[in-house]
Amino acid sequence: MICILLVAGHGTVLETQIKNDVTGLYGQLTGVPKALLPGIGGKKILDFWWETVNTRQLFSEVYLVTNADKYKHYERWATANDFPVENVVNDGSTTLEGRLGAVADLELAIRSRKLQDDVMVIAGDMLCADQNFDIAQVLRFFKSKPGELAIYYELEEGEKSSSRGIVEVCPETHRITRFLEKPQEGVTALRLASVVFYCLRKATLPYLSDFLTLQPQAQDRTFGRFWEWIINEEKLPVFGMKLPTGFQLIGQVGLSDYTKWLAHYSAQQQQFPAKPITCRSYARVGLMGNPSDGFNGKTIAMTISNFWAEVTLMESQTLVLMPHPLNDPTEFGSLQDLYCISRKEGYLGGLRLLQATCKKFYQFCSKQGIALTKQNFTLKYDTNIPRQVGLAGSSAIVSATLKCLMKFYNITENDLPKPIRANFILNVETDELFITAGLQDRVVQVYEGLVYMDFSKQLMDEQGYGDYISMDMSSLPPFWLAYLSDPSDSGRIHSNVRQRWLNGEAEVVEAMKSFAELTDKARVALQGMDWSRLAQLMDENFQLRRSVYTEDCLGPGNLTMVQLARQFGSAAKLPGSGGAVVGLCLDQGRLVELRKAFQEAGCVFCVIVPYNPSGTIGTNSQH
Repeated sequence: MICILLVAGHGTVLETQIKNDVTGLYGQLTGVPKALLPGIGGKKILDFWWETVNTRQLFSEVYLVTNADKYKHYERWATANDFPVENVVNDGSTTLEGRLGAVADLELAIRSRKLQDDVMVIAGDMLCADQNFDIAQVLRFFKSKPGELAIYYELEEGEKSSSRGIVEVCPETHRITRFLEKPQEGVTALRLASVVFYCLRKATLPYLSDFLTLQPQAQDRTFGRFWEWIINEEKLPVFGMKLPTGFQLIGQVGLSDYTKWLAHYSAQQQQFPAKPITCRSYARVGLMGNPSDGFNGKTIAMTISNFWAEVTLMESQTLVLMPHPLNDPTEFGSLQDLYCISRKEGYLGGLRLLQATCKKFYQFCSKQGIALTKQNFTLKYDTNIPRQVGLAGSSAIVSATLKCLMKFYNITENDLPKPIRANFILNVETDELFITAGLQDRVVQVYEGLVYMDFSKQLMDEQGYGDYISMDMSSLPPFWLAYLSDPSDSGRIHSNVRQRWLNGEAEVVEAMKSFAELTDKARVALQGMDWSRLAQLMDENFQLRRSVYTEDCLGPGNLTMVQLARQFGSAAKLPGSGGAVVGLCLDQGRLVELRKAFQEAGCVFCVIVPYNPSGTIGTNSQH
């Protein structure tokens, strides 16, 4: 792979304004070419790009194309920065009117140096907002695709699409389906801007000379026109990769643009090390339909503010995952202490969840064409979600970690939409850690609040995820939660039902359809605030689960809790895979007795406080 840095543009507007500036602030910059102006932190703009690409493992050679007017500046820069002077290509132009054009400059370097390899092309006079992106990740993505590569970024507020080449990118294949060179205002709502940062395959290089033949005028020999021709007319496969950063000083800009964007980007850099990022994800209770989420069913679930997992990310020199003192113990009071903790807690704490999420996040971004910055961080977590009682404690840690990573790397909702985010979290647990799980928990923890979920096969096959609908939480009945103080591993409760379902066993297939029907009825009951009907449906949900999974599989602890609830006239069902029950007691006078009974049975009991992402507080009502 060969890299070519283009700095042959004639920055006449900026150069003239610096020369005529009467403040005296920029006198030392008179005559200095744009690429050698101070960038962020005082470093020359070109210095940053040279440091980025000066890697023998990635590029066999790096070339610099300049004009005759500024050649001496770049020759002096080359000797001072250990850049091979013989690789500085002079295009012979001395004025804007006599310029060759960007595509012609690239073709000159390739032809004159007889280059026969894949080529990365970068405008060396671009000011980059974040100077830590991973160039190796860009190359890996390019090599994974059967075509050319164009880097793009999302325009910042205030930037006009009419000043950039705008790309339309297929979210599935990442192929650029349309290229619009500086479209007029109102032509497109797209905000993805291409910059002079491309990778071209060796086989595509002859198209450069073909394009130049079609465009004899220098003003038309721009990369914007080239890509319009290649993508829109020639239909060559060109793929897009997003950098979560901005680029400026492209084309003819003035002194005000230079100072404005330099100050803007410098201010962003000065925020680092940034304040710690802390994100929280909440436990959930499955109110209806579970466990049919793993069987193309339907469910309703709700996040609760009683319990949560919290992850904090801080920028650091190296990447550090901090073990939790309780969940990932590394020090023990004695061998007996180690024995007791290991017997009760097992060996699988939360550290593996952080590590698996980070690994999957990098893998996802690489595959999706999102180049990440080379910033390191320290991750730590805390959680008060009871372990092994089916309240989605593991996925809460993964979900909170993902939120932190998205904020740290500036990954937007468009990059990772909520339905895909839920799939991502599930894949972390099932693919990386082999945790038995369904989509329900991940969906409700991503959307938050009270969520109706339809996982029907047709939807899952067609779009890769279900239909997820947030429901009104302004008036909810008084749910309660009880859980075993000494539970077993909740992941074992699923038994052999999945295999029976895959085998097409009629009893299981029909049961999953019945779970879905119960969910639709519960949705109507919730919308109509028919709490008696909802309580009846909750009991039916448990009875159906009991018949399919059998009492032996459910275990005595779960059965005892449900039976205890019914002694006090309360509906009850399992909110997850086992170890806890969620209930609805319409006779509030008996709730105190119910609490005492559970506590005396050795369980932990609490009244559920729903977590509403809108921040409004719902009122409990009884009808």
